[in-house]
Amino acid sequence: MILAGLLLTQLLGIFGAAAVFATALYLLKLRRRTTAVPFSKLWERILRDKEATSLFSRLKRLLSLLLQIALIALLAFALGDPRARTALLKGRNLVVLVDASASMQAVDVGTNRLGVAKDEVKKIIRGLGGADRMLVAQMDAAITPLGPMSGDTSELERALDGIKATDAPADFPRALRFAIDSLRGLDNAEIVVVSDGRLGDAVDASGKVHLGDDVALTYLPVGASARNVGITEFSVRRYPLDRSRYEVMLEVTNTGPEQEDVELSLFGDGALVDLTKLRLKPGERLPRFYPNLSGASRTLEAKIQPLEGSRDELPADNHAYALLPERRRAKVLVVTPGNTYLEAALLLDEYLDVSLVSPKDYAGNVGAVAAQSDVILFDGVTPASLPRANAIYIDPRGPGSPVKSEAELKQPGFDKIDRKHPIVRWTALDDVNIARGHKLVPEPGDKVVGASNEGPILVAGQRNGFKFVAMGFDVRDSDLPLRVAWPILLLNSINEFTNEDAQYISSFRTGEVWRVPASSQTGQALLKSPGGAELVVPVHEGRAVYLGERAGFYELTGSNTSNTNVENRVTTHFAANLLDAGESAIEPAKELVVDGKKAGALSGFQIGVRREIWIYLLLAAVIVTAIEWFTYHRRITV
Repeated sequence: MILAGLLLTQLLGIFGAAAVFATALYLLKLRRRTTAVPFSKLWERILRDKEATSLFSRLKRLLSLLLQIALIALLAFALGDPRARTALLKGRNLVVLVDASASMQAVDVGTNRLGVAKDEVKKIIRGLGGADRMLVAQMDAAITPLGPMSGDTSELERALDGIKATDAPADFPRALRFAIDSLRGLDNAEIVVVSDGRLGDAVDASGKVHLGDDVALTYLPVGASARNVGITEFSVRRYPLDRSRYEVMLEVTNTGPEQEDVELSLFGDGALVDLTKLRLKPGERLPRFYPNLSGASRTLEAKIQPLEGSRDELPADNHAYALLPERRRAKVLVVTPGNTYLEAALLLDEYLDVSLVSPKDYAGNVGAVAAQSDVILFDGVTPASLPRANAIYIDPRGPGSPVKSEAELKQPGFDKIDRKHPIVRWTALDDVNIARGHKLVPEPGDKVVGASNEGPILVAGQRNGFKFVAMGFDVRDSDLPLRVAWPILLLNSINEFTNEDAQYISSFRTGEVWRVPASSQTGQALLKSPGGAELVVPVHEGRAVYLGERAGFYELTGSNTSNTNVENRVTTHFAANLLDAGESAIEPAKELVVDGKKAGALSGFQIGVRREIWIYLLLAAVIVTAIEWFTYHRRITV
């Protein structure tokens, strides 16, 4: 037996002081109560009774004193937290990983799977031994410890209550590595995984997770049903030549073992756009394509609802969100001596405000013109200095060009194309015929988008904080204006400058680190989540960085100056979705295998009074107090 609380010397001091104080109280002279006696014979009887019972009275007071000293001894010994030496040395150290991923929102058991999992963990907490210690951690796209390693049951239960399910898959390898690190060097180490088993393999970029021989793995499964239909893909884009129209692609998957009938609804800006009834076979993935839609200016939502006779146990994947890129009018200034091909291409987009000026008029009013334009297009004209605006250069030459041009090229072609660059998306430039052009010399940091075998002829980059695109040939010396690629190339370049690029992301995926374009000079932005909660996120290189775990519409507010006044704030919106077929497959796993070892079943936890001696000492003190109360009121010890 050893003491885990106060030292023995401290306990003896506390007990001695309390015992001396209690004894002193009993040694005080008893103040007798004055009693009026009307008859002398009665007074004589009282004196006789006093003489006969004086010894018994002293014995009763001594018994009362002993009861009080016993009570003090019990309380003092409880402060020492006495424990058996073997129990203290052999206590277990546990890390409980509670799965809070999207699949744990399935409603096939109890309120949902996470609710059942939390109830099971509470049983473990209440069955801890006096020497056991536990750490509770939430496992989703990240791993979040909810407190320190502790044996305090109330503290552990409060931590458990803080777990909330997310709309993201679980990062099982990261959670295991965290648990192993937390248990390193501890005896009787054990990892308890409470999950439906939809965790994937315990492998990450560092390789397989190895538990070793010192850590035991326990699996507590939850869940019962596998029937579910979910939206596993959803995206939208506007047509580049008609921004009032758009197309939608989505995919609905039946991950269950039975045929299911569902109703699929598509909403644009909250209004119903399409309603379809679908029948999906077990395991079927059904893609749906909606071309040439109109009526929505900003938001799109897709919802599925099971029909009568069908079941859908996971509501988290029944709803998908997307945002269309904003349609705003871009001001384009065209500096040209006259080019019908160029003017006709720019007329295809109704959201362009195009102004034409001659090279002479531009040279006379450079500053004012540049300040009022989103994009300046120089057609065979090169200004004396770089403009303070985004610019497109057609056949630039001279010292004012953003890139130098070298010797003339005879019949160059697009032999090399960076097809991932947004300005050439949806274009076919391989067989464009060019009579003559010039080789462009990019600077470090510039991107060669297209090049012939003799050198670059299409370059993109930045100068003085503004973007540019330079073509090393006059379009009238080629057959490019006769192709659909010509207006698309121009519009893609303008969209790239105005942040309406062709690679616009209509929605992000939960469980990933998002890098959302944000305007902020303070290095921070305010993010408002779908539930209304607000938090500050960092902004790095023009993008807000955040690990997303909730599906829905988000609002991101930054500041374009160091001044945080409302008028200086810039707000953008974006959407996020689960879209994970692995999370939609909710069939619970009966066993869990890590590093080639099968996880064991939970054992050794019994709900009841904890095996700590101080609890019994306090219980004995309560019993002694009850005895004292009873004897006092029965006039036995007074």
